[in-house]
Amino acid sequence: MNPVGLIGRATLRGIRGTGALALFVMRGLFRVRPFYLRVFLTQLLQIGWLSLPVVGLTALFTGAALALQIHSGGARFQAGDVVPAIVAIGMVRELGPVLGGLMVAARVASSIAAEIGTMKVTEQIDALITLSTDPMRWLVTPRLWAAMLTVPCLVAVGDVIGIMGGWLIGINSLGFNSATYLSNSWAYLEYWDVMSGLIKGAFFGLIVAVSGCWFGMHSGRGAEGVGRATKSAVVAAAVGILAANFALTGMFFR
Repeated sequence: MNPVGLIGRATLRGIRGTGALALFVMRGLFRVRPFYLRVFLTQLLQIGWLSLPVVGLTALFTGAALALQIHSGGARFQAGDVVPAIVAIGMVRELGPVLGGLMVAARVASSIAAEIGTMKVTEQIDALITLSTDPMRWLVTPRLWAAMLTVPCLVAVGDVIGIMGGWLIGINSLGFNSATYLSNSWAYLEYWDVMSGLIKGAFFGLIVAVSGCWFGMHSGRGAEGVGRATKSAVVAAAVGILAANFALTGMFFR
């Protein structure tokens, strides 16, 4: 029960875990030969296309609610006319990437962890090794690259849908002219506002896929182990996205 010993052991475990995770990510990203194109295309469909409805609906309602909130708060300072600009900037810089990443984390991280964890429990991963197939190249690499490529696309679509949600509320409930609302939305957007959100999306996609693959590959035995891995993957992905968002925002807009 030596306090110094407990702190030291916890520190060493943390360092070992960080190193193991870093090596896992590097192997997953760069061990691409042979590259299993069919698995990669399947993951593009699973992660990207099938996540579009939930990301789109989330962005639509978020943009609409944001317009209502900004108009209500801005009216106190006679600044209600800034609704289009703030909705557009808020969606592309912050809300689009973060909420899109969280929705993908809820859907994809749990799915990846459950799928890989079940394969481990049923010894399918051992069968891959027996057949001289590297599980990292077959299971991890396609998912990492598919998530990194598709989540920025989902973020871009979510940004447009979110701005359109604010536009619908603006012209139907807040008394804005349609042409004026759209022109003000695009007039205040800058190139880096959009690009920063897309870069965030790539990082968030990597975090989601790494969380699902890591906890799936390290799943415990039995149904309880798979369930624990699934829960841990979603929590880790969500916390990782929020932490990475803070770090990237400070880096981009310091």
